[in-house]
Amino acid sequence: MPPIPGRADYIHHAADLLAEDDAIPRGPSVAVLDIGTGANCIYPLIGRHEYGWRFVGSELDPTALTNARQIVAANPTLVGLVDCRRQASANAIFRGIVGAGERFALTLCNPPFHASAQEAAEGTRRKVRNLGAGSDARPPLNFGGRNTELWCPGGEAAFIGRMIAESATLPDTCLWFTTLVSKAANLPALRWALASVRAVEVRIVPMGQGQKQSRLLAWSFLDSAARRRLSTFSGPTNR
Repeated sequence: MPPIPGRADYIHHAADLLAEDDAIPRGPSVAVLDIGTGANCIYPLIGRHEYGWRFVGSELDPTALTNARQIVAANPTLVGLVDCRRQASANAIFRGIVGAGERFALTLCNPPFHASAQEAAEGTRRKVRNLGAGSDARPPLNFGGRNTELWCPGGEAAFIGRMIAESATLPDTCLWFTTLVSKAANLPALRWALASVRAVEVRIVPMGQGQKQSRLLAWSFLDSAARRRLSTFSGPTNR
């Protein structure tokens, strides 16, 4: 299970972005897209509980998708309000997921931050050593995380770069696009990418839980007045 406090922090900081234009919106009229929802469907679980939002969760890995759908089906508070969709292309972020006429208040994403399986495995070994388990311990990769959650070619910077480029092709689809960024060294290149696609507003929000330091990167192609005009969301379509 992913660490809950950090995930909840992300949800609350994202809600604060929406509150910049008005009070934090609540209820199922607020549609949120969770990119790479994972086997635990953790962001929809928290977002539904805290704010009552409606979710679409995309997932590349078919096993993780099956598990997420089982969690939704077993939870009456999620049925009909969390739609888990298969992303068929490893090179797409929004394409194949966002339907015609759909609009979202937010996107959420905890991107794969390693550039290779080897790098991900070394990250796990460092975590185990820091926990005092010894150098010979052989735990599951990153405490059981699936490969698509942990690494992709080019790592975090490449994944978010693709997200930025693709978001620019559907600027009115979302009020705020957001993602976690684990490596501060990636921020200059990501800022440049956002400037190159002419994002109207960009936010970098520091986040921290214990020794874990991260940050939320958010951008919008709409100014505050436009976001207020579009704040009645059409939401997810049924598939």
